Amino acid sequence: MGVPATLGDDFLRERAAKMRESLQKSQTITDNVVSILGSFDHRLSALETAMRPTQIRTNSIRKAHENIDKTLKSAEVILAQFDLSRQAETKILRGPHEDLESYLGAIGLLRNNIKFFSGHKGFKGNEVVLNQANNLLAKAISKLEDEFRQLLSSYSKPVEPERLFDCLPKSLQPSSESPGHDSGGKNPSSNHHSAHHDNNLENAVYTPPTLIPPRVLPLLHDLSLQMVQAGHQQQILKVYRDTRSVVMEESLRKLGVEKLSKEDVQKMAWEVLEAKIGNWIHFMRIAVKLLFAGERKVCDQIFEGLESLKDQSFAEVTGSSVSVLFSFGEAIAKSKRSPEKLFVLLDMYEIMRELHSEIETIFKGKACSEIKESASGLTKRLAQTAKDTFSDFEEAVEKDATKTAVLDGTVHPLTSYVINYVKFLFDYQATLKQLFQEFEESGQTSSELATVTMQIMQALQSNLDGKSKHYRDPALTHLFLMNNIHYIVRSVRRSEAKDLLGDDWVQRHRRVVQQHANQYKRNAWSKILQCLSVQGLTSSGGGSVPGIDGGNSSGVSRALIKDRFKTFNMQFEELHQRQSQWAVPDTELRESLRLSVAEVLLPAYRSFLKRFGPLVDVGKNPQKYVRYQPEDLERMLGEFFEGKNLSEPKR
Repeated sequence: MGVPATLGDDFLRERAAKMRESLQKSQTITDNVVSILGSFDHRLSALETAMRPTQIRTNSIRKAHENIDKTLKSAEVILAQFDLSRQAETKILRGPHEDLESYLGAIGLLRNNIKFFSGHKGFKGNEVVLNQANNLLAKAISKLEDEFRQLLSSYSKPVEPERLFDCLPKSLQPSSESPGHDSGGKNPSSNHHSAHHDNNLENAVYTPPTLIPPRVLPLLHDLSLQMVQAGHQQQILKVYRDTRSVVMEESLRKLGVEKLSKEDVQKMAWEVLEAKIGNWIHFMRIAVKLLFAGERKVCDQIFEGLESLKDQSFAEVTGSSVSVLFSFGEAIAKSKRSPEKLFVLLDMYEIMRELHSEIETIFKGKACSEIKESASGLTKRLAQTAKDTFSDFEEAVEKDATKTAVLDGTVHPLTSYVINYVKFLFDYQATLKQLFQEFEESGQTSSELATVTMQIMQALQSNLDGKSKHYRDPALTHLFLMNNIHYIVRSVRRSEAKDLLGDDWVQRHRRVVQQHANQYKRNAWSKILQCLSVQGLTSSGGGSVPGIDGGNSSGVSRALIKDRFKTFNMQFEELHQRQSQWAVPDTELRESLRLSVAEVLLPAYRSFLKRFGPLVDVGKNPQKYVRYQPEDLERMLGEFFEGKNLSEPKR
C-alpha cells in the first residue's frame, strides 16, 4: 500500500519542476521583447525629430496650392460675372421690342450681377462696376416702361357697341330692326316695366368681352413685375391709368353714355328724360357686368401678385367712367319730384340693387372703397326720392284740381291715371318691399303696400266726390260716380290689387256702384214717370169724356191726357238729346243701365198708352200727341249713354 503513494509524490514533483523551468524561459523572452521595443521607441523619436522640418515645408507648399486654387476660382467667378454683364448689356442695348423674353432674362442677369458685386465689397473695381451696372439697369427699366406703354396701347381699343350687345343675354339684346347704337340702348328700356320681372334675367349669363388678347397678358405681367421690382410702381400705374381709362371712356361714349349735369337734366322734356333713364339702366348693366368686369380680369392678370397695385390701377381706370354714370343717377334722385318719375326711380333703384353684389365683388380692396360708398349712397338716395314721390302721389291725388271737364259723365282722366299707376305699382311689389325695408324697422313691409294702396283709392274717391259736385244735373252727378267707381272696381278685380285689397273691399264698392245707378234713375226718370201716372187725370168739369174701353177712362179729361202726352214727348226727347251725349263706357254696365230704365219706363208707357191712347186717337192729329210707340222708345233708349256729339246725326 505504501509504494504507490511514494511514486505519486515523485511524479508531481517532477511535473512542478518542469513548469517552473518553462515559466523562467517565458520571463526571459518577455524581458528580451521589452528591451527590443524600448530600443525601437528611441529610434522612432529620433526619426520624428529628424522629419519635422520636412513636414513643415510640405504643409506650407500644400496651403500655398490651396490659396492659388481659391484665387483662381474667385477670378473665374468674377470673370464669369463680367462675361454675363457683357451679354446682358448687349441684349439690353438691343432693346425689348425684338425679343421681350430675352430682354427680361437679360435684366434678370443684370440684377444678379449687381447683387454679386454688392456682396463682394473687397474687389478693387467694385464701385465702378456697380455704378455701370446700375446705370445700365436704369436704362433697361426705362425701355421696359416704353415697351409696356407701347404694348398696352397697341392692344387697348374701345369696344364697339355691337360687340357689347353680343355679350348680353338674348332678352336684353337690341332687336335686329333697331338701327345704330342709340336704338340699341333704347330698345330694352322701352320694355323695362315687363322685362325687369322676367325670372330668366335673374339667371341670365353675361359674357365679358376680351379687352386685351390673352397671349399679351403674360408679357404685360412680366413687364409690370420687373418695373415694380425696380421701384417704378407709380410710373407703371400712371401708364396703365392713362391708357386704359381713355379706352374705357371711349367705349361708353360709343355706347351712348353722356356726361350730363343736374342743370341739363332739369331742362329736359319728360319724354326725352324718360328715354335717357331707360338707356342709363341699360348702360349700367353693360358697364358693370361687361366693361368693368372685363377690366377687372385684365388688372388681376397683369398685376398678379401685386395686390395693392391691382386694386389701385382698377380704381383709377374706372373712376371717371363710374363718376359719369353715377352723376346722372344723382341728378335724377335730386331733381324735382313728380308722380310720373316714381316708376323710373324704382327702375333705377332696382338696377342698383341688382348690381350691388357685382359692384361689391368687382370693386374690392381699399382703393375701390370710395366707389362702393358712392354706389351705396346713390341706391339710398334713389330709395328716399322714390319713397317721397310715393307719399307725394297720395297727396296729389286727393288735392288734384284739374280743370279737365268730363261733360258726359264718363271715367275721369284722373281715375284712369291713378288706376294705371296702382297697376304699375303691383309690377314692382318685390322692389317696393325692398324699398320699404330700407326705412321700416318693424318688418311690416308685406302690409305696407296694401295700406298705401287703400289710402290712394280713398284719396281718389274723395277727389271724385268733389269733382261730381260740379255737375248741375244730379242725375249726371250719380252717373259720373257710377262710371268712375265701377271702373275702379273692375280694374281692381282684374289685377293683383284684388288679393291685396280683399273681396270685402270689392263687394262694398260694387254696392256703391249700384247705389249710384239707382240714384241716377231716381233723379233722371222720376219726373217723366209722373206723366204716366193716373194721378191728377180726373176732372170735375165738363171736359171729361165717357169711357171708351169698358169705362177705364171714365171721368178723365181729354185735355189733361193730351197735355200728359205732350209733356211726356217733350221730356223724353229732352232726355234723349241730353243723355245720348252722356257716356257709360263699359258695355256691360251701359246695357244693364238701359235695361233697368226700360224695365221701369216701358211697362208704365204701355199701360198709359193702352188706357188713354184711344182718347187721343179720336181727335184731330192724334200723332201730335201719341208720337211714340213702345218699340220706338226701346230703340231710342238704345241710343242713351253713347257719348254722342251734338253735331252727330240722329239714328
